Amino acid sequence: MSTLTTPHIDVHRGGDRMKTRVSWLDSKHSFSFGEHYDPENTHHGLLLVNNEDVVSPGQGFDTHPHRDMEIVTWVLGGSLVHQDSLGHSGVIYPGLAQRMSAGTGILHSEKNDSWRLDGAIEHDDPVHFVQMWVVPDEPGLDPGYQQLEIDDELAGGGLVTVASGLPRYRDRTAIAINSSHSALHVARMPGDPEHVVDLPDAPYTHLFVARGEVEMEGVGTLYEGDAVRLTRTGGQRVEANGPAEIMVWEMHARLGGQ
Repeated sequence: MSTLTTPHIDVHRGGDRMKTRVSWLDSKHSFSFGEHYDPENTHHGLLLVNNEDVVSPGQGFDTHPHRDMEIVTWVLGGSLVHQDSLGHSGVIYPGLAQRMSAGTGILHSEKNDSWRLDGAIEHDDPVHFVQMWVVPDEPGLDPGYQQLEIDDELAGGGLVTVASGLPRYRDRTAIAINSSHSALHVARMPGDPEHVVDLPDAPYTHLFVARGEVEMEGVGTLYEGDAVRLTRTGGQRVEANGPAEIMVWEMHARLGGQ
């Protein structure tokens, strides 16, 4: 648990992430995950998981349980099939935000086998996605699922609110999460001087470079896979050196309270 009360910026390079690699999966973990445990790297704010996964065609995560967690999945390339014990079944693709509230308990699977649902010809494309877990406001909520197409909004090049429980973003088009202190924003930046974004000012912010290369005020160059954890600071400008995509969690609480 962080006890920092003064502004702090911590840069984590993509190459330093913990990794899980098997025949069908290349997974990089920003925080402790599974067998990879570092007591000094368990979360930031309310964000416990930021996994970047590449799954081979026809492969994926078999049915497994989750409980008391808000899980947001963002696909960068390819397509991911979601199926769960509530009866939801669908294909997630770039520009489609998805949230699963595990609540009292849910079973789901995630596979790179979209042709089995839509009857298309079997493909050989991997699926590349980021999955993020944040802590809900309280345990024991009803499990749930939501998805929303926001591709058009992303075309503007600025920060778009993708998932939120923060009241200030209630009127924005975004999927809802049961975390009233958290919001996820995404920017697809074309890489020209007209499309510069300012990070939100929050007690806890997590920036992840999902694609490309960016320049962050006060930090310098960030490359694909890099992340920055900000505490008690915000408002820094971010400019892309060519086409890039960044994901920003704005959090107004941390694990265990304010």
